[in-house]
Amino acid sequence: MTSQDRQTGTDRRLRPLVGLVVVLAGIAGAVSVAHLPNYGVLAATFLWPALISLVTLGFIVKVQVRIRSTNHRIAWTETAIVVGLAVAPSPVVILATGFGVAIATTLIPLPPIKRCFGIGKNMLVATAAGLVLQLFQWPPTNSDIISTIVPLAAAYLAAVLLDELVTLPVIAMATGTSLGKLFREDWDLRLTATVARLIVIIGTVLTIRTDIRMLLAVPPLVLSLNLLYLTRVRSRTEQQAWQRLAQTTDALNVVELDEVLTTAVTRAAELFSADEVEVELRDAARLVRGNSDGISYDGPTAEAPDATGAVVPAPLEGHDRSIDVGVLRLRFRGSVQLTERERYTLRTFASALCTAVRNAQAYAELARVAQAHAHAAAHDALTGLANRRHLLDEGNEQLHKRHADGVTALVLIDLNHFKEVNDTLGHAAGDQMLIRVAERLRAAARTDDLVARLGGDEFAVLLRTLPAPAVAAHRAETLLAALHEPFDIEGMQISVEASGGIAIAPAAGGMVELLRRADVAMYQAKRAGQRVATYAPARDTADLGRLTLGGELPRAVADQEFVVNFQPIVDLGTGEVIAAEALARWRHPTHGMIDPLRFLETVERSGLLPAFAEAILDQALIAAGTWRDAGFDIPVAVNVSPRSLLDARFPGAVLARLRAHDLPPDRLMLELTETLTLSQLDVVDQVLTRLRDSGVRLALDDFGTGYSSLSLLSRIPVHELKIDRSFVTAMESSAEAAAIVRSTLDLGRSLNLAVVAEGVERDPQRLALWELGCVAGQGHLFARPLAAGALLAALQRGTAGRPGHLATALHDAGAVVRLPPGRRQGGRGRHQPA
Repeated sequence: MTSQDRQTGTDRRLRPLVGLVVVLAGIAGAVSVAHLPNYGVLAATFLWPALISLVTLGFIVKVQVRIRSTNHRIAWTETAIVVGLAVAPSPVVILATGFGVAIATTLIPLPPIKRCFGIGKNMLVATAAGLVLQLFQWPPTNSDIISTIVPLAAAYLAAVLLDELVTLPVIAMATGTSLGKLFREDWDLRLTATVARLIVIIGTVLTIRTDIRMLLAVPPLVLSLNLLYLTRVRSRTEQQAWQRLAQTTDALNVVELDEVLTTAVTRAAELFSADEVEVELRDAARLVRGNSDGISYDGPTAEAPDATGAVVPAPLEGHDRSIDVGVLRLRFRGSVQLTERERYTLRTFASALCTAVRNAQAYAELARVAQAHAHAAAHDALTGLANRRHLLDEGNEQLHKRHADGVTALVLIDLNHFKEVNDTLGHAAGDQMLIRVAERLRAAARTDDLVARLGGDEFAVLLRTLPAPAVAAHRAETLLAALHEPFDIEGMQISVEASGGIAIAPAAGGMVELLRRADVAMYQAKRAGQRVATYAPARDTADLGRLTLGGELPRAVADQEFVVNFQPIVDLGTGEVIAAEALARWRHPTHGMIDPLRFLETVERSGLLPAFAEAILDQALIAAGTWRDAGFDIPVAVNVSPRSLLDARFPGAVLARLRAHDLPPDRLMLELTETLTLSQLDVVDQVLTRLRDSGVRLALDDFGTGYSSLSLLSRIPVHELKIDRSFVTAMESSAEAAAIVRSTLDLGRSLNLAVVAEGVERDPQRLALWELGCVAGQGHLFARPLAAGALLAALQRGTAGRPGHLATALHDAGAVVRLPPGRRQGGRGRHQPA
């Protein structure tokens, strides 16, 4: 649409209103003609020319104000009309107003619609003011000031109000500006001008009442006052313009680019009274367009809809013009010529906008870099998953609000045999594998879950807002199932096995403790050959509960809260008890009986180990003495902490306790656990050698599960091997476990060592062990751990009338038994003096 088309549309909307004004003015003119007085020569030679020239001059001399693309002029016509009404009848003034405005609009070419509106409106203003004066019965009969001022003021007020009521709707319709905004704009200046003109009217009327010929002096006076008012209006306009410019540039001092551009567009539309404003940024290829009401387009420059109208551009460049970030464009529906002051204001505003845009872009870049650094600090560079730090931060925040958001759990996932991928295919293939694993875990996780890579081939998934703890296991299975399908790495199909550990958020300890528990559960899964395991406090040797128990150890030792139960060791063939293993328990006053797995590690790390070991040894030797006095002279086996073997004073303490209880050294069997400590420290060799030379017997517990078992046997002078219960349990279903049991028995025979099988639970296991050549065993098949008195009672009671036996014999007395080649006789002898 062209500017001419828009102007035609505006004229079409104005025609009804303008037509109404012209019709009413025509009626007023016709009535005035019908009531014209006859003044004769005076009216023809003086009054008519004076009135017409006064109105003409009042209309021509105006204060110009531009609103968008339309220039509006504020005239003094009302002043001329009221002055004329003060000295001449209303019909004369109404017609003189019509002639005067007609002459003025001829001298100042205006479009026909504006010319008709100007003539009609001012004739209606003269009519309204004349009617008000007639109501006051003008001219007054009294010559006092009040009788003159009040009617004139009322007439002038009526003229101003009618002018505003008729003119403002036309301006609003023509410019698209709200009527309320036009009414409020510069109201104080208009009020001042109204008062000033009223003073001029009153002064002029009082002057010409003395001599009608003074009316000729009114036009120059009006001209002078108008020029003075024009100067003040321009000064006020410029002052307001600079204030608005300062406010607008201040508003640009924000760091968000979007806010800068929105402020620039909306404020510039007000500052320059533009129909539309747009800002184009070259580097970003972005264009923002709108007006004082808001943004109409914000997007790529190439996709912006076409815009029409007169354009006043201003480059967005610095003061030295070395930087050009874009262009600011003011759009007007019609042709506009900016004043020198407006052009300077536009250049100043464009420069400020350039600075604001550059500052916002710099801030955005800094924010982007900071965000990138923050992301890098919280995420794994290879997979893009959260890293350990991010997991701990998010987890701790989640744990703080656990009561409101359900259950929180952690799944720790470790890839099995991942090192083989790196060693075989190279680290690049290994990295690809980790990336693919991360992708599958992220896809399998839920929106609320946080997937993290902790390092190497270890991943973690934080499960949030679970409805119940049991749901964690189901989620973990889903995550590990996502890794089941083979991965295509460098054209090869590679399967990945993974182990997972699940831990539910603890009541205390925070995210570090949750991660530790998940790690414990994951290694439990690996040891058990399971895909997933859930954290079990009873199997955790570093539970926080144990740490709190550590503070109670001194009292427990002093109050003799540690007690000993005994599990008998029997001859597998006859069922006779040949020894008993002492098992420590803590009879806690509030927690009840506590399993040694929950406190032994804490005891070992405390300074109370010697006192604890002495208390357990005392109870074991007292029990052995009691059994001997009752006729059951069986050795007692006591577990020894590796830390005790690092104390050179330990053998002396053991021998002293044996002497105190009047027991020969061979009645005591010290069970040792395979550790690196045993195989690497010379002091251990010295301690064990002294104990053996003193007659104390030594056993290697849990044989086959520790470090360098064969090398240990070459250094440690033991008398007995104990097969770990895990091999006994699996020997019926696992050929590998059966082979380990068989090889341990063969090793014992070749080294002349007794062999005891732990964990004998069922008769088939007993029979299988016996047939393999194992002489002794212990387990729930024969008896659970018992107190010393309870075990003595069981020995006295016996089985099938045979005291000292806890199981029936595998063969009848006197039967001939075929033993495997090399099978040693006399399993009991391994617990007797050599």
